[in-house]
Amino acid sequence: MVSISGSKKLKRQMAPQFWGIARKDKRFVITTRPGPHKKHHAVPTAVFLRDMLKIVTSLREAKTSIYTGKVKIDGVVRKSLHHAIGLMDVVELENVSDIYRLVPTDGKLLKPIKINESEKTKKLVRVTSKTTISKGKMQIGFHDGRSTISDTKVSVGDVCLIQVPDQKILEVIKLESGNHGLVTRGINAGQIGKIESIEEGTFILPKRVILSLGDRKIEIPADIIMPIGKEEPVIQLK
Repeated sequence: MVSISGSKKLKRQMAPQFWGIARKDKRFVITTRPGPHKKHHAVPTAVFLRDMLKIVTSLREAKTSIYTGKVKIDGVVRKSLHHAIGLMDVVELENVSDIYRLVPTDGKLLKPIKINESEKTKKLVRVTSKTTISKGKMQIGFHDGRSTISDTKVSVGDVCLIQVPDQKILEVIKLESGNHGLVTRGINAGQIGKIESIEEGTFILPKRVILSLGDRKIEIPADIIMPIGKEEPVIQLK
């Protein structure tokens, strides 16, 4: 049998802090495999169950739940301990009434929040690429690794409200002045503010957003902002 490349483990001291694992326990912890999200911007399924939700007490129990198909991510059953769960992913667990969405909160890169059942098929995805293909169709790439072919007019940096798992685009939220934006990384992660202006990138500086957070304004790279709606978020984020 062909082996899958990449290490299956990571030194605990090197694991992202938002995983919530004990630092002085065993030397190694399982890690994420290459997939929908970047390695240090996601949490492996087993760690999510054991250390973030604490609904299982050991890796053995996590394996049992995952291998028997009791975990759904964005409406699809995932049977890998190492599957990367990241920004805006929706997680359902068999025989558990709570449904979770991973969002940045209080400076943490990712934190699970409970959402209503009516929102489990809705997800915000940031447009990271778009390519024109045959017959004038547009292939749109999103931050979670998925892509879709659509006639919808979008630009890189915009956010699409999609229906999962079929990836139907329900609404487009433009990266423009007047919309509200969610900071996804950095010390302001989880903060929601009004987009005041967009500063185009230069040879040295990336494209930047001026965001109003209460009585202060910050200037941050556009790639860590997700527009989420005009007056309030189009989905539950808290």
